[in-house]
Amino acid sequence: MTQLKALQAYSSALIAEDCLAGTFRYDVISGDLEWSEQIYQIHGYHRGEVVPTVGVLMSHLHPEDRRRCREIFEGVCHGGGFFANYHRLFDARRRERRVLTAGEGVPDGDGKLLFIDGFMLDLTRTVQLEGDRSAREAIAGAIGTRGLIEQAKGILMGILHIGSDAAFERLSVYSQHHNIKLAHTASAIVRLANNTHESATLRSFVHALDSRFSARCGEDRALHP
Repeated sequence: MTQLKALQAYSSALIAEDCLAGTFRYDVISGDLEWSEQIYQIHGYHRGEVVPTVGVLMSHLHPEDRRRCREIFEGVCHGGGFFANYHRLFDARRRERRVLTAGEGVPDGDGKLLFIDGFMLDLTRTVQLEGDRSAREAIAGAIGTRGLIEQAKGILMGILHIGSDAAFERLSVYSQHHNIKLAHTASAIVRLANNTHESATLRSFVHALDSRFSARCGEDRALHP
């Protein structure tokens, strides 16, 4: 049995946790496939529970990824070179894993392909943590945006003596007319309101916003008399 090379792997999302990763070697001539202990783990096995073969490897791949992964693997078997696949697989307990598989064809001195050496990196936990973080950031951003809009509405209500819905309509019409996000309009109003030296600028901005709304209403009446 070939002594497979050790692999060191790191994921910034995991910080203190180990990133499960292992190596493999495929003998192009004999068809033998060797796995490190970690690749057995990724597939949900202990050494001795299954004999690794290309067939076993492919059987664990997600059906939607299997054809392309097989094409790439066979291409390296025939032409050599490097390969890398980010794909899904199901382990022995039918748990879906997200993995990166990469490697290269190893030729002899005459250029004849002998082996494919590669590694498999389990990114399941990394993808999960990154997704959770993105979701938290999106929620926090949405909450922050709502807060800004509510503050801006309150400022418009106080200066123009209008209701909540009317204030929102003015923010929306102004933003659409200038092709900017509503949150940016709201942020500008709140920023001016928080600066005691910008009270005149604030009132000018608010009245310009109100004028834009009135103009839009006039345009709508002209189109739909």
